[in-house]
Amino acid sequence: MIVLLIAAAVMAVGLVLRVPWRVILGMLAILWAGALLAHLTLPSGHALTRMLGGDARAWGALGIGVALVLAYRAGLARLRARAVAPEPVAGSVFSEAELDRYARHIVLREVGGMGQRRLKEAKVLVVGAGGLGSPALLYLAAAGVGTIGVIDDDTVSNSNLQRQVIHTDARIGMPKVFSAEMAMKALNPHIAVKPYNRRLTGAEAPALFAEYDLILDGSDSFDTRYMVNEAAVAAKRPLISAAITQWEGQISLYDPAHGAPCYACIFPERPADGLAPACAVAGVMGALPGVVGAMMAVEAIKEITGAGEGMRGRMFIYDALYGESRQIKLKRSPSCAVCGG
Repeated sequence: MIVLLIAAAVMAVGLVLRVPWRVILGMLAILWAGALLAHLTLPSGHALTRMLGGDARAWGALGIGVALVLAYRAGLARLRARAVAPEPVAGSVFSEAELDRYARHIVLREVGGMGQRRLKEAKVLVVGAGGLGSPALLYLAAAGVGTIGVIDDDTVSNSNLQRQVIHTDARIGMPKVFSAEMAMKALNPHIAVKPYNRRLTGAEAPALFAEYDLILDGSDSFDTRYMVNEAAVAAKRPLISAAITQWEGQISLYDPAHGAPCYACIFPERPADGLAPACAVAGVMGALPGVVGAMMAVEAIKEITGAGEGMRGRMFIYDALYGESRQIKLKRSPSCAVCGG
């Protein structure tokens, strides 16, 4: 009782005088150590040891219990700090504004600081600034991809605005690549955008693709898709290609340089006329390219950061009309004329 009264007095005085808790705990530790030392040094049955309880084991157990509680609290505080504080991006050139902007990425275990740095250092080229390119470009810009190229020779028209959400009514008549550049820079001023206001040709495509780490193809022409595939194979760059029509979309990652098939392995020949009409003829539900285009951005982010499992060797097919999806496994073709699989 005497020791407890002394301990209570120490705590009361410490709280009144606003003494730091570490000092109060230190004084209590000295009091505990004195009681334990008395039991260990004084002979059994001594008046002081009887006054202190008469058993050193009780004081030892008390000390161990308090130590365990303090260790648990310290460990819990450390875990909380690690969970709340974002992973440091050592050696990066991120500004405070960028760290705040990308905080939701940085706290993701699969992305983290290094993944966000890879996004900042990445160069991605998007072919087409239409239905699929619109959401893909916006999400790549928002994610912090450092350099985004976009190539398209078309201009914004009124009929585009039903699905091509990167453009606005005020920019009707403007080249799509410049309209897309305005939207991306307005969304994220920390990125670089390279607009190519021209039709992509087979002659320039391999050299242009070699300047980028990843190619996204959102074109709506089979001629362009085959040409993009050939250039990506020649430049040894992974290609995320998607297509949509009416209510259905598909997406895959083609990369024969790393064992996956190329586009020509899966579609060696163009479909006959009328079997796969363009959106202008067959129509397309306006939100569908938003879904599939956003998936292109997701797969691009995964490819750059190394998160999760990519779409190599798999094709994802989405049926919006019935809310169904399925996956098909893909293999390289030994007789492919493009990648020589």
